[in-house]
Amino acid sequence: MKTMSSPTSLVSPARGLLAAALVLTLAACASSRGLQPQGRLLDADSLHSSRSLAGTPLSAAGFPAADWWRALADPQLDALIDEALRGSPSLEAADARLRQAQAHAASSNAERKPSLSLSPGYTGMRLPESMAGDEIGGHYMGSVQAVANFSYGVDLWGGKRAAWEAAVDSGHAAAVDAQAARLDLAAAIVQGYVQLAHAGQLQRVANDELARAEKTLQLTRQRRAAGIDSELQVQQAQARLPAAQQQQLAAQQQIDVSRNALAALLGKGPDRGLDIKVPNELNPLALQLPGVVPSELLGRRPDIVAARWRVEAADKQVKVAKTRFYPNLNLTALGGVVSKDLGSLLESGSTFGLLAPALSLPIFDGGRLRAGLASSDADYDLAVANYNHTLVEALRDVADQVNASRSLAEQVQAQQQLRGIAQTAYELAQQRYRAGIGNYLDVLSTQDRLLQADQGLSNLQSQQLLSSVRLSTALGGGFQPTADTAPAIAAGNDTTHS
Repeated sequence: MKTMSSPTSLVSPARGLLAAALVLTLAACASSRGLQPQGRLLDADSLHSSRSLAGTPLSAAGFPAADWWRALADPQLDALIDEALRGSPSLEAADARLRQAQAHAASSNAERKPSLSLSPGYTGMRLPESMAGDEIGGHYMGSVQAVANFSYGVDLWGGKRAAWEAAVDSGHAAAVDAQAARLDLAAAIVQGYVQLAHAGQLQRVANDELARAEKTLQLTRQRRAAGIDSELQVQQAQARLPAAQQQQLAAQQQIDVSRNALAALLGKGPDRGLDIKVPNELNPLALQLPGVVPSELLGRRPDIVAARWRVEAADKQVKVAKTRFYPNLNLTALGGVVSKDLGSLLESGSTFGLLAPALSLPIFDGGRLRAGLASSDADYDLAVANYNHTLVEALRDVADQVNASRSLAEQVQAQQQLRGIAQTAYELAQQRYRAGIGNYLDVLSTQDRLLQADQGLSNLQSQQLLSSVRLSTALGGGFQPTADTAPAIAAGNDTTHS
């Protein structure tokens, strides 16, 4: 007689096979094992600069004020910057990028929330009898329906929140960039204004040279009439006039170029530049440093602050990429009413509904998830490298401008002494030439040295002024940290990855 197996004896092997299949399935699931960002943020205080900046006066006021250029005491410059900040095209582009980042953050936030839609409608149709038969064929049928659709992707592992936070961090970076655009525009106008002042000074030097050449020509003609000099000296003296006039024209060209550049920075046409007066001599800003460089520089340089926010955003994107390896739960519910007419639409027999929760787990994806995480890790490392590079370059920029300001101050002082000597030598040569005991070559030589001394002094003074302006921009250009930027500034340690 044949023996039949009991149901219990069949269930145990089935459970074993199911458990084994589940273990194998989970083992085959996509894994993030072994993937980790490598970037490490530099500590600003580890970048020593005390010896390089030693001897520079420290300022009790700290970093440059938001309107640091007003220390130059030029009302026309102040008005130009105010005009530019009201409507330059370069600022419009930065503001558009900020609005774009804010819209992306709002979109990411919306992804975290449930969605509900209502779709009312009417459907009517008529089927042919040859296809549907006598019962429904040949008759027009209509229905009124109202369907509500609810959908919610449960954020089990915080991936959607991390994506939103990354978008917010990117928005903070864009906000800092928009502020930096305004600071950069103001600094560009100041530098363009300094170049206009320099061109004006070179024109005054050329005017002085022309006056000296005319004076020497007059004296040479008098000496020729007295029989002391010949026509050769007169021709040599006369040749100085077109040379001085050429220098005047070259200076005027620089003035025109500087005016056009300023007009473009204002977002206006070249005619606007014609109304800009050539400024008189500007004094360089005082050389001084806050006593907290380099640590406080982290929060005063907009490029560093923006780079730090991008590190934060990249870190959140790494978390987003990791959560894609975990199960995902979506809740969908569909409900509504449908009836052949509006009168019976709200009756209980007209309702219908559907609930469809769904759990998904990535198992085989051909390495797509690991590649995505590796890409996010690389993006983080790139953001960290950019931050570190920006920090190092910022400190180098400060040190370069401090050294330049020191050196140029000494060079200007030496050049002023040289110019005084050249002026005395020229006046003495003129006196001897007028008295008939000197020769024209002495006048020509001392006049050349005086011209070179004037041009050299003008160039050095312009460089000294530009260096003082660049030091203000190297110290942040008046950037003021806000409550939004403070968290990224304060986070000096590297981000911890789970």
